[in-house]
Amino acid sequence: MIRTAEAAPRRAWLSRVREFLSRSGLLVALTILFLLMTRFAPNFLTSRNLFNVLRAVAINGIIACAMTFVIISGDIDVSVGSAVAWSSSLLGILAIKQHWPMAAAVAFVLLQGVVLHSLAGWIRVKWSVPAFVVSLTLFMSLKGAAKVITNAYPITPFPDSFSFWGQGYVAKIIPVPAVIMVVTIAIFYFLSTRTVFGRSVYSVGGNEEAARLSGIPVGRTRILIFALSGLLAALGGIVITSRIMAGAYNVGEGLEFEVIAAVIIGGTSLAGGAGSMAGTFLGVLFIGLLANGMTLMGVHPYWQEVARGLIVLFAVLTSVWQKPIRK
Repeated sequence: MIRTAEAAPRRAWLSRVREFLSRSGLLVALTILFLLMTRFAPNFLTSRNLFNVLRAVAINGIIACAMTFVIISGDIDVSVGSAVAWSSSLLGILAIKQHWPMAAAVAFVLLQGVVLHSLAGWIRVKWSVPAFVVSLTLFMSLKGAAKVITNAYPITPFPDSFSFWGQGYVAKIIPVPAVIMVVTIAIFYFLSTRTVFGRSVYSVGGNEEAARLSGIPVGRTRILIFALSGLLAALGGIVITSRIMAGAYNVGEGLEFEVIAAVIIGGTSLAGGAGSMAGTFLGVLFIGLLANGMTLMGVHPYWQEVARGLIVLFAVLTSVWQKPIRK
């Protein structure tokens, strides 16, 4: 009896710690990281460097919004990096080689992103093909197609006015890509918290059969999620093309893993059913600040990859540890 009485406060304390970490752990980690980089990374705490970080993480942040929906629904999309490269290459071909008006080329690139990923989502739903297999097929196909249409050469030159979307500033200080990222996150936050579709995403990921029995169109929801992933991958391809002013077949290499890592670090469960846009935004910032700080400190890029991998592993283990709280 005495031991039980002594153990009760200990269990209550552990429960409170878990609950705190579940709600605020990433924010605390981000704050600690920011303070450490301020202390040890030269020129870290300057407005120019911090805004450069926002520009650097913008593409990942844009694509991570849809990836959050994908993972919450219990799926995965490893094709987004190749989709970015394909979209960049296609934009170069249409706008430069085929002399399409820039607005028409951009609109077509966005549309094809939606169509191709919708088709992938339809295949995943129609024949119950695992999302990893479908997106891996799309990854390989788009990667090869980008090389085919560009002959593995960058497509240039783009008109100077197009550089605004990747290199421009709002109010002479805020990078335009960062503004696009924040607007995208706000839209997806609204979708996830204030719409029937957003609630359906969580229901499908939490318990697909229960969602189906409650009248949620599971298949249509999954297809729409994939369509959003394709839309934002195409948007990312357009923004990065504007940033480098070339349609390039090799942009976005490894981007899918950086995006997935940010989403996982942000607290989205790989098992589905749990996650948030706020967490994803913090995850994107965490990876961006970490990479920037290590670069300023002269850490070798190979060791930076090791550090990011260990952080993702820690995030996954933390997610597993927090499962009792979610239940």
